[in-house]
Amino acid sequence: MFDNSFWSHLEALRWVLIRCIGVVIGVAIVAFFFKNFVFDHIVLAPCRSDFVTYELLCRLGAWLSMPGICPDIEGIQVININLATQLLTHLSISFYIGLIIGFPYLMVEIWYFILPALYPHERKPAIRGAISFVVLFFLGVITAYFLIFPLTLNFLGTYQISEAVPNQISLNSYISTFLTLIFMLGLVFEMPVVAYFFAKIGFLTSDFLTQYRKHSIIVILILAAFITPSTDAFTMILVAIPLQLLYELSRLVVKRVEKKAFQASAAWK
Repeated sequence: MFDNSFWSHLEALRWVLIRCIGVVIGVAIVAFFFKNFVFDHIVLAPCRSDFVTYELLCRLGAWLSMPGICPDIEGIQVININLATQLLTHLSISFYIGLIIGFPYLMVEIWYFILPALYPHERKPAIRGAISFVVLFFLGVITAYFLIFPLTLNFLGTYQISEAVPNQISLNSYISTFLTLIFMLGLVFEMPVVAYFFAKIGFLTSDFLTQYRKHSIIVILILAAFITPSTDAFTMILVAIPLQLLYELSRLVVKRVEKKAFQASAAWK
């Protein structure tokens, strides 16, 4: 038989899930009714030459007298070839926007749910971990949206084997690449937070990360190939670079955890 505390926790969890789902759906409904803004100014914005990333690259190219780095994005055209794809895309993008915008609220709900189970000395690290989790997720999303995806679109969308074969990108392909890169980069950017908690429980050490630093390059390239929906080497390398930087950051985070643990143990002696 379960005691009353179990059922009370289960009831609390049920309401946490209801509130989280309600926020995601609420934001998704708002995004659904702002279709023109969502698609013209956010989702399809990287298809236009006035996208901020392309403008910055063009200015950088002019400043360095290297016009070749200015993207030639004019030829990219997204088309729809299936009857229901535009409606399904509208619904799915609205949901994902609700998930992304509602993500900080989801973390707050999770934090308040686990708060009673934490000891007082565990609460500050847990707060920092939750904040870092949210910040790193959005850093990953921003990196994918403003850097990885536009450069991928510019490279693959303008690449031609012959002028006789014009590029017309299907809406399904565009949205699939867009969402995959956005969410996978958001999740992978949590690497330092995961490393921190593994280091706290003694599962991960800085010596281990240093010893296998060279091996990490191969693993990261494989992970980048898995993340990259287009399976091209250019996008894979673009994804692998920030992942390697995150690996190095994780190594520094683990080293810092070990240093604090050593100082704490020395103070007890």
